[in-house]
Amino acid sequence: MTPNRMLPSDVARVALRLYEGLGTPIARSLAEMLEKGEWDRISDVNPDPRSYSHPAPYFLDAAAAGLLRKCQGLPTTVDRRRAALDKWYQGERDCYETNERLSPYLRENVLFHSWEGTPEGRIREFLSLVRKKIVSWIGHAPPELAHGRFGPGATYSKKGGRTTVPDKMSSTPSLTRGAIWFLPQWLGTQWGSAIAAHHGEVTFVPGNRFATVPKTAKTDRAIAAEPDINVFYQLSLGRVLRRRLRKTTGWDLDVAQEVHGQVARTSSVTREFATLDLSNASDTVAKNLVKILLPPAWYEQLDGLRSPKTLIDGKWVVLEKFSSMGNGFTFELETIIFAAIACAVSELQLGDGTLGKNVFVFGDDIIVKNDAYRSLKPVLEFLGFSLNVEKSFFDDVPFRESCGQDYFDGKPVRPYFLKEFPNGPEDYIAFANGLRALGDRLTENGLDGHHRAWFSVLDRIPVGIRRCRGPKALGDIVIHDDKERWSTRWRRSIRYLQAYRPHRMRVVKFDRFQPEVILACATYGTGNRQGGVIPREGVLSHKVGWVAWS
Repeated sequence: MTPNRMLPSDVARVALRLYEGLGTPIARSLAEMLEKGEWDRISDVNPDPRSYSHPAPYFLDAAAAGLLRKCQGLPTTVDRRRAALDKWYQGERDCYETNERLSPYLRENVLFHSWEGTPEGRIREFLSLVRKKIVSWIGHAPPELAHGRFGPGATYSKKGGRTTVPDKMSSTPSLTRGAIWFLPQWLGTQWGSAIAAHHGEVTFVPGNRFATVPKTAKTDRAIAAEPDINVFYQLSLGRVLRRRLRKTTGWDLDVAQEVHGQVARTSSVTREFATLDLSNASDTVAKNLVKILLPPAWYEQLDGLRSPKTLIDGKWVVLEKFSSMGNGFTFELETIIFAAIACAVSELQLGDGTLGKNVFVFGDDIIVKNDAYRSLKPVLEFLGFSLNVEKSFFDDVPFRESCGQDYFDGKPVRPYFLKEFPNGPEDYIAFANGLRALGDRLTENGLDGHHRAWFSVLDRIPVGIRRCRGPKALGDIVIHDDKERWSTRWRRSIRYLQAYRPHRMRVVKFDRFQPEVILACATYGTGNRQGGVIPREGVLSHKVGWVAWS
């Protein structure tokens, strides 16, 4: 079986050239698998850094294995949606067991127990310590007035590509019964006023809608599309949690990923910190855990906005989890819960559990002192979480990974992952830039091997667009290259760089008496759309222009 039968021929060619350039036994083995069309085997190759003693050989193998491992177009035999659904249901079973296990520690139940001096009493004391930390960070109650905001993703009512703000404001909004207390606030917004003036209708729904997004070649990631008004205020409370955490602890989630990377890099040399990752973390935050740890006023607000059920394949499922990915406050909530647990364990174990000093948490990425890891693991398991052993590193292993940053003895060894097959010049520019970044990391390790693959991608870009070269800071509207290869011009002492800017042509029909009007709406490399016209149809045009660069 030839590779271009199952993969786009250009992707197969680039992969083979990268494997050839890297030249390791694993790379050669992957090339053979590609030639034979053994896609399942390709997706299973994942070198374990624990098996290597030096960064260079690991990085070469990881770079080869990583290229196609997360590509959603890789034609494996796995049903990726089914794999995500099975994992989702497993999370619900785990949350049910956690809810049952934690039920005796709920406020309404503790009065009926005498636990002094017992193991259960010590658990209650620990949960009380965690709860005090959370109260000190976020306060006893949320603000009385929530300032809602729109997010970029799909909602219960809006899916597919119609998820812009105008799309959401033009449709009948949905909400759950628990969020009805936010209706008076919502009617006071421009969105609510516009709906009231137009048709005045809202739709009550039992909960959110199950959906998946690509994750790897073997499984999708389960998310939930929340009701429109729910997520409007979920995002508001998520922002409040983020701000209060920053104000009370100094831990800023807006820059936390950079800090995690710095700590991971240093610890891959010193072994001072352990980097931990949880499996299916968002889907295993059980309802009773949140009810135990959060102040009552906070819990009441968040519980009112969460979805109590999920629609899956036409069936409503009552949830054991508190919230999932897709909920506007899930990320901030899980960060605060995991941070408080880790800080409490570190305080009891080491005498100091300061967030941002010896505990670092970003979502389900947790970094603690290596000496605190063994105490934290059983606590997390009791509270319903399981450690992702493959992605957790501690003790004398010279590798650390956190927030998408991999380091081996202080050297960056993150592979490049092609997430989807390229389709159009903008995708090939992003592909080339990903390989260029991989090459920079290879160079930092004293290695090479990406150039032939990089040039192969450039060959797929039209000559006129191939001249758009520039710095990384401009993103994927330019091909990242050395400064002497930039296409520049000066005007009034301002330097301009030649850049590629695809334009989304939107066709909008106003009524049956008017002709169709075509509006151009600039779409840059990040995919952000500027403009407010609701599209009926769309075609893509290309434009090479000039952008100012100081």
